[in-house]
Amino acid sequence: MNDPGKVRNVALVGHRGTGKTSLFEALLYEAGVVTRLGSVADGTTVSDWDDEEKKREMSLSAGLAHVDRSGLTFNLIDTPGDSSFLADAFASLQVVETALMVINAVLGVEVQTERLWNRAVERGLARVLFCNMLDRERAEFTGAVHALKEAFGAQVVAVHLPVGAEHDLKGVVDLLSMKAYLYDGGKAKAGEIPADLADETAAARDKLVDAVASTDDALAEKYLMEEEITADELGRAFAAAVAAGQLFPVACGSATHQVGVDRLFELLALAPSPADAPVPGATGADGAAVELACDPAKPVTAFVFKTLADPFSGHVNVFRVFQGTLASDSQLAVGRDGHKERFGQLLKPMGKETKPVDEVAAGDIGAIAKLKDVVTGDTLCAEGNLVAFPPISFPAPLMSFAVTAKSKGEEDKVLTALKRLTEEDPMLDIHRDPQTGEMIIGGMSQVHVEVTVERMKRRFGTEVELKPPRVPYRETVKGTARAEGKHKKQTGGRGQFADTWMEVSPKPRGEGFEFVDKIVGGAIPRNFIPAVEKGIRAAMSDGFLAGYPVVDVQAKLYDGKYHPVDSSDMAFQIAGSIGFKAAVEKAQPVLLEPIMSVEITVPEENVGDIIGDLNSRRGRVLGTTPRGHANVIGAEVPMAEMLTYAPDLTSMTGGRGDYHMEFLRYEEVPAHLTQKIVEQAKKEREEAQKS
Repeated sequence: MNDPGKVRNVALVGHRGTGKTSLFEALLYEAGVVTRLGSVADGTTVSDWDDEEKKREMSLSAGLAHVDRSGLTFNLIDTPGDSSFLADAFASLQVVETALMVINAVLGVEVQTERLWNRAVERGLARVLFCNMLDRERAEFTGAVHALKEAFGAQVVAVHLPVGAEHDLKGVVDLLSMKAYLYDGGKAKAGEIPADLADETAAARDKLVDAVASTDDALAEKYLMEEEITADELGRAFAAAVAAGQLFPVACGSATHQVGVDRLFELLALAPSPADAPVPGATGADGAAVELACDPAKPVTAFVFKTLADPFSGHVNVFRVFQGTLASDSQLAVGRDGHKERFGQLLKPMGKETKPVDEVAAGDIGAIAKLKDVVTGDTLCAEGNLVAFPPISFPAPLMSFAVTAKSKGEEDKVLTALKRLTEEDPMLDIHRDPQTGEMIIGGMSQVHVEVTVERMKRRFGTEVELKPPRVPYRETVKGTARAEGKHKKQTGGRGQFADTWMEVSPKPRGEGFEFVDKIVGGAIPRNFIPAVEKGIRAAMSDGFLAGYPVVDVQAKLYDGKYHPVDSSDMAFQIAGSIGFKAAVEKAQPVLLEPIMSVEITVPEENVGDIIGDLNSRRGRVLGTTPRGHANVIGAEVPMAEMLTYAPDLTSMTGGRGDYHMEFLRYEEVPAHLTQKIVEQAKKEREEAQKS
């Protein structure tokens, strides 16, 4: 396929449990790609092939497939809808022209649907909605469309109506063709609109024509003059309005019963092609804007939006070609740093299977294995034409765990496996805590981290243990105190001598450490002053109360003594450390804890419970702001109270809540909690010394 105008790139997105994977499977079945309709429950779908996906009966990463239908190539991407695994959904929206928003007809608009809709708005994508599960009890199409209009605006317009309801769902009425499609065993039979739906259909058709006419001046004039609008005129204006993001059509049906799936395909055929959509903004090596065109004949520019890590085949990079034609056995440069990569056999993904192809042209999606140094977010470019796209924006991890190898000697193996998995999942964060020395794995939830651990075990044969990380407390002082730091040691030969007097006082929060030299009269020679500061800085790493780093203090060296023979840099380092610790002990030392700025999005009915829970966590609620059907609660909460917040929020909101937090500042720990923290720290130190 070398004609970008005949390609449709579509990402299926929406809240978890809306039936995206079932719809993806139904589209493949309708197109004849699979001969049997797979099931999420029994793990037989094309896109959910990973063992963890089968076990949990949910999508954890994007599944890709391509189908040819009616002279068009559809690149379909089934994305996860759980908040913990949205990385692939965000990345997929970078490389498609159309977002197919899948809606649960029973539950309506849910929190992740709104989140993904907003991302599609940012990307300027066309949006098509499919109201799924209309065969379920309490499913109601009219109510769902009303909720969609309230959430996403008046441009939402129904293009289908259901024939029958709940378990008696029989088919759909297509308001564009004004025909009814009744289904028997998934096969559609076109016919006249049932008499009992005539009035409802006429009213819905009028709303559709009115909505389309409002986007086209010529059509609007004919509409106002009550002149006849032909099906071709309506179809052309409708397709243009959808491509321009002026209308958001709502289709309907049941993916598991293959109702309305063929009509959805016809609707997606009207969606914009890569040739119709502008290429995302890019910059050259000099940082200046670069204009790209979806032209197979121009120099190659492709964007890597997904990476698979496999211990045997290495990396598999999935990419979208925005310009030019990428051929097997070619060489391209990586926009990140200009290094060159040799391309072997190109592939077209179909779930876990791939099909070899000779080339992938502008507008199309392909894959390549065994590139040496290419990761998600990289741009592949023709040599001499380095281009970079804006980075994909991923949310920061919300929950962290300390991770240790189960077997001694496997630490390097664990680190290698974790690094490979972070290349596959950009919403994971792996780092070593500089204060505690612990290896930290951060993810969006406990489930997110547990899935990563299971993948490590299955793919790389490494097993690890998880435990909550230590909160990075700090220590400081509230008062001012003076103390002597004296180091004297005689061992028969040359001894060690240094005497310092210093004053320790608090500094404003966040200003760090300040060393002040007030030595006069040569009480301490100038060449030993830096050694005193070095000793103080070393002592600051191990505080008086619980061994946490000391911050926001001023240490003023104002007097001391030295010996012309026995004094040395090392002696003054030790004396400085002793004096600083002694002064801190007398200067009202206190413990500081990190305070997080938290933003929680929850349904309106859960606001009271969430605020009550935040208060119980020593949080300060700053206010609430309506956002669609949800409310956003702003709060400041100690990090120690947020370590296990993700599962608690899920429990309180039935999975409909979402939150984001980031570090704000340090504050003093309440006195009644300080002693507990100090005792726990001492206990951990004693256990570490025993081991």
